[in-house]
Parts: sequence; C-alpha cells; structure tokens
Amino acid sequence: MTFQRRKNQLLLDKINQQKTFDAELVKTQQEIQEVTLKHVGRELHDNIGQLLVMSTMQMNAASKVVREEAKSKVDYASEILKETLAEVRALSKSLNSDLLYKLGFDATVNNEIERLNKTGLIKCSLTITGKKMNFENKKDGIILFRILQEFSANVLKYAEAEHLKVTIDYKEREQQIKIEDDGKGFDIAAARKGSGLINMEKRAEMINAEYQLESQLDIGTTLILNYPYRLN
Repeated sequence: MTFQRRKNQLLLDKINQQKTFDAELVKTQQEIQEVTLKHVGRELHDNIGQLLVMSTMQMNAASKVVREEAKSKVDYASEILKETLAEVRALSKSLNSDLLYKLGFDATVNNEIERLNKTGLIKCSLTITGKKMNFENKKDGIILFRILQEFSANVLKYAEAEHLKVTIDYKEREQQIKIEDDGKGFDIAAARKGSGLINMEKRAEMINAEYQLESQLDIGTTLILNYPYRLN
C-alpha cells in the first residue's frame, strides 16, 4: 500500500509538472507573438504607411499635369492608394497591443470589425450590452482579443460565411463574448488537433475563461467565452 501511494503521488507530481510546463510554454509563446505582432504593426504604420503616403502625394501631383485622357486612370490609382493606406493603418492597429491599452477593449474590437467589413469578404456586426467594464488586467484583454482574431481568421479561411456577429455582454462578475458565423460549419472532434483551435483554447485557459465552441454542418459555428474579471 505504501508503495502504491508513493507511485500515485509520483504520477500526480508528474502530471502537475506537465501542466505547469504547458502553461509556461503557452505564456512564453503568447509573449513572443505579441512582441512580433507589435514589431510588424509598427513597421506597417511607420515604413509602409509612409511610403503609401508619399505615393499618394505623387499621384495627386501627377493628376494635375497629365493629359485629360489619362487623368481618370491616375485618379483611380490615387484612390486605390488611399484605400490601401487606410487598410494598412487599420491592420497595424489590430496587430499592436499598445493600442489596446490606449483605446480600450471595445474600441479595439470595433476597429477589427470595421477592418473586416472593409475587406468586402464578409459582413460583420458588433453589439455591446451591460455596464462597460475596463480591464484591470490589460493582458487578459489582449488575450481575449487575439482569440477573437483567431476565430475571425478561421472564418475567412474556411467557413465560407456571409455574416459574422460579435456580442460583448458585461455582467456583474464576468464578461461574455459570443462570436458566431453562418458558414458551412465543421466536425469539431475531427478538427480538434488543428493549431488554431488549440491556440484559442489554451489562451482561454491562461486567463481562466470558460471556452465553449459549437459547430453544426451547413448552419455555422459559435464560440462563447465567459471571462471572470481578474485584477493584476
């Protein structure tokens, strides 16, 4: 019996050590990703953004001196550059976590919804209910936002959906985020090993958020996150 107790204890210790290791690994991956995304966001805004601004200015200048038959083409190219610049700036905002600290969670999600709508690939909507709660733990807000981004990216890649609906409900003790699409759906059990699903679930575990993913073929997919408010 003593031997069996020791054996069971060793097994429990091994399981706990593995859980701790997995949690630290996910945390490290999250930190590395945030640093990378922040760098890419700044590069988009500062370098590529400035090049697009200069290109737009050059096209505007060219529009004033070209012949009338070419003016419409130059003006059209100028408009495309302006739209591209707006898209690059919106994308840089969605990648840079510093802006979430500055703008707040709701505004950052709204920027993402507007960016997705501008792609013309899907129609997105955002509904916010309840008394707005500012995150005491800003890192949790970033993780929730990244889960939303991961879900949205998967919808665009695979779901063939026409609509994406996001609902943020501020409750007394928790925040509920519901994301749903009307796409073709998928078999969750068969797709569970996919990195996208694993990333979302592991991130939810990091902040003690309840993670519920449901999908029905030819109906759509719904993700519900119940996040209990946390201090630092």
